[in-house]
Amino acid sequence: MTNHSHGKPGYTGIKRVVKATRYSFQGLKAAFQHEAAFRQEIVLLLIATVVSCLINVSTLEHIALIGVVVLVVIVELLNSAIEAIVDRIGSEHHELSGRAKDIGSAAVFVALVFAAFTWFYILVS
Repeated sequence: MTNHSHGKPGYTGIKRVVKATRYSFQGLKAAFQHEAAFRQEIVLLLIATVVSCLINVSTLEHIALIGVVVLVVIVELLNSAIEAIVDRIGSEHHELSGRAKDIGSAAVFVALVFAAFTWFYILVS
């Protein structure tokens, strides 16, 4: 079925949800296959989840401890997408390409610092 109400063709309803879910899993698979940082952050997420379950903190603190690591994974996925787009455009050095990659990397760094701060604050207080 075609959806003309938004000016772009595509599926609607449950078929759209199924296809979107399939594309999302393809993206996760591609990230896992091609991005070492993503694989490392998945391991970090698994470790953080286990450690969070072993420490005596409130439910909200458990959610925060795991959530900040999930945030790192999300930001890494976005950074990897930016890098893939930039690499697709061309391998020659361009100031804007470098800036895009650096800003994506900075976003991952900020997410990691936030995660470390959150873990430190909850564990120390």
